[in-house]
Amino acid sequence: MRLLSLIFIFIAITSLDSNASDEQTVVLISLDGFRWDYIEKHNAKNIAQIAKQGVRGNKMRPVYPTKTFPNHLSIITGLLPINHGVVDNRFCDTVRNDCYSMGKGKDDSTWFNGIPLWNLASMQGLKSATYFWPESDARFNGMLPDYYYHYSKHSDYQNRVDQIVQWLTLPKAQRPRLVISYFSLVDSMGHEFGPDAEQTEAAVHQLDELIGQLHSRINALSLNANLVLVSDHGMSKVDPEQSIALNSLPEDDAFMVKNTSPRVLIYANNKTTQGQITAYKKRLAEAAKGRYTVLSDAQRAEHHYQNNGRTGDIILQTTAPKAFSNSGKVSYLGTHGYAYNDDMAATFIAQGPAFKNSLVIDEVNNLDIYPLIAKVLGIELLSKIDSDGATLWPALNN
Repeated sequence: MRLLSLIFIFIAITSLDSNASDEQTVVLISLDGFRWDYIEKHNAKNIAQIAKQGVRGNKMRPVYPTKTFPNHLSIITGLLPINHGVVDNRFCDTVRNDCYSMGKGKDDSTWFNGIPLWNLASMQGLKSATYFWPESDARFNGMLPDYYYHYSKHSDYQNRVDQIVQWLTLPKAQRPRLVISYFSLVDSMGHEFGPDAEQTEAAVHQLDELIGQLHSRINALSLNANLVLVSDHGMSKVDPEQSIALNSLPEDDAFMVKNTSPRVLIYANNKTTQGQITAYKKRLAEAAKGRYTVLSDAQRAEHHYQNNGRTGDIILQTTAPKAFSNSGKVSYLGTHGYAYNDDMAATFIAQGPAFKNSLVIDEVNNLDIYPLIAKVLGIELLSKIDSDGATLWPALNN
């Protein structure tokens, strides 16, 4: 009888060890503005090798608009911008009678909806860490990641790599199973100099070295660690000579204008009538002369961007290499935020024990990253999302 008891104890312990050994860790890194073709275009050797060893989405489709904050929030919540609340980097809310700008959530998280991945993990007993991610220092659901930093554009990139590795070497009880970070260098150079510039290429090489180093250091640890590399959008060339100055548009004091570079969001004032909105849309369309489009209700619905008080009563949208300027010519040579096309396509790469080897998927959706990572971590979705995960399920080993 005692022997039988010992056998049962041995089986239980073995089972626990086996379950522990199956636990997956995910390191999610955002490479802001890293266009889908930068790997070959700018010869990112290390990232190319990681992609070859794992899964690569040839192109990843961002949500509309192809801006940084809407897409980072969609990746981390699995929700469309109209549902998580961040419909652009800067926008207004006519119901709240207030305007949002990047990072405002640190002081007021009521702008947001959804459960970000770091909270989804914490709610189910897993620790999480973020070394920058748009709004990762905001109290979604009244919570913060277990470890996090307030954003600083002066933060050293090498420090981010070192900190990620340090978190992964903590004792098991303190160690995060979900680690998230954000690198903005390539986006900054793409904006200033354009996607084809040597400065952008140099930024890709610098980032490639850091990611190669991070990958090697993670692989040296005794963890079932998976590295997931994503970007939020691509980048298009801008021709300052084709700038569209706001003062060239018909003016109307019944409206407030927000310029987002490829688009203009126009909000009706409190006492503005539907008739005035219709009349102003007509005047704007007549003044377009091929420079921009006034989006129809059908076009807005196609982009999941219906008017909800934040998305504007009227939207003007242009195409690259044109951009809207507050006055005169724009001062940059690259931007994003346009309707989806090849230039706006983003990057997706995943490598580790949870993922297949040497698999290329033609196109994936960034909304599918949320359920994918939840599946790898072995945690459940706790609320409805705007994704069924379909484009990324083929990436998984099991």
